[in-house]
Amino acid sequence: MTEFTLMVAPNGARRGKADHPALPMTAPELAETALACHRVGAQALHLHVRDAEGVHSLDAGRYREAMALVTEAVPTMGIQITTESAGLFDVGAQLACLEALRPAAASVSVREMARDKSLAARAYALCSEAGTQVQHILYTPECVEQLEAWYADGTVPDEMRDVILVLGQYATGQPARSAMLPPFLALIAPLDLRWSLCAFGPEEHACLLAAVEAGGQVRIGFENSLGPMGGPAWADNAASVEAFLNLTVARGHTLDPHQNMPGANLRELT
Repeated sequence: MTEFTLMVAPNGARRGKADHPALPMTAPELAETALACHRVGAQALHLHVRDAEGVHSLDAGRYREAMALVTEAVPTMGIQITTESAGLFDVGAQLACLEALRPAAASVSVREMARDKSLAARAYALCSEAGTQVQHILYTPECVEQLEAWYADGTVPDEMRDVILVLGQYATGQPARSAMLPPFLALIAPLDLRWSLCAFGPEEHACLLAAVEAGGQVRIGFENSLGPMGGPAWADNAASVEAFLNLTVARGHTLDPHQNMPGANLRELT
């Protein structure tokens, strides 16, 4: 039996109601979705917020509103914000978001931070000072190389060892395949990282199951996939979470009942 932790990413930066009517856009919808997903097993929320037009936002006020409503609805659910640029924000805006919020947990793209190394160093130092659990987003071998270099030169504090591996790409339409995981794991093996996985496309659940069986943690949700291979779309995020957890139980795996904290993979840091 393998124990794992599960985070839900219910909307992402790009999809909207036209893609699925149950995709949450507003703070109340996010809180409702968080509660529904928590009830079926999700332990933490990967949070994106939108502006009044439904466009991806890093606005601290919108984040505070959504975080307050989620915490009110589900006090025990961990919350991780995103600093994803989605092609809209520079490193300065990402740093400003982190400075304003000083969140318990945040996902930070290595390749986006690499656009401005001096600001990247400030962002990582700020997170270290604030106690923010940083989850480094790794898309490619180049991201791994950059992270390794930043550990070596001190840009990234050595204790920031949480990462999320991304399989597939939403922007290009490249779907994730579980066969992509072993080469990625071989690539990061020398770095002694605590890793999670998300996977874009209709094989999301199969990829996440492969991650669980390889000893990783997982992130699931409509940010990555709206439905299974060859089947209709999930009714909502909670339906996807429940279906995946039923799959893991059938394979003898179970959620780790002791890990319910905000952060990259919800593991205690030692």
